[in-house]
Amino acid sequence: MLPGDDKALTEKSRKAWRKEPAENHADVPLLDEVRITIEEARVVLPGIQTLFGFQLIAAFNARFVDLSPADRAAHLVALVLVAIAVALVMAPAAYHRISERGQVSRHFVDLASRFIASALVPLMLGISLDVYVVAALITQRASIGIAVALAVLVLFTGVWFVLPFLHRERHRPASPRPSKR
Repeated sequence: MLPGDDKALTEKSRKAWRKEPAENHADVPLLDEVRITIEEARVVLPGIQTLFGFQLIAAFNARFVDLSPADRAAHLVALVLVAIAVALVMAPAAYHRISERGQVSRHFVDLASRFIASALVPLMLGISLDVYVVAALITQRASIGIAVALAVLVLFTGVWFVLPFLHRERHRPASPRPSKR
């Protein structure tokens, strides 16, 4: 165990979250892994914050009052979901600054990876809800708004979750088969 690791993070859960490198992959030293993780958050954060800013401004737009109460509520839910995503993406930096100042640990990398990956769920839901609101407003048809939002949701689910999980499963080391007696 590395200094600073949380005892609650069991060996089993650590192995479930972080697998050994595949045949054509290299293991990355812990310090480099921390840098990569923080860089991933830095790349994602400005886009999420920009989206959040546009969502905040939308409520002050003159056409916002043209939305039905249900659509305004959908926008509010989308706003809250994106705020949750911002909090989750920013959490690793705050955690590291407060809890592990001057240190790096496997626990931090695993926790930060979970926060960043978890942020994708409220982010895709929030974006999809706002896409619904905009599409319904433009077309004046809730059914088209729903269809467009579902298409966006399917796209995000596919590229953010399905493809990575399929890749991980495809490159998972084969477990030894039990011997027959």
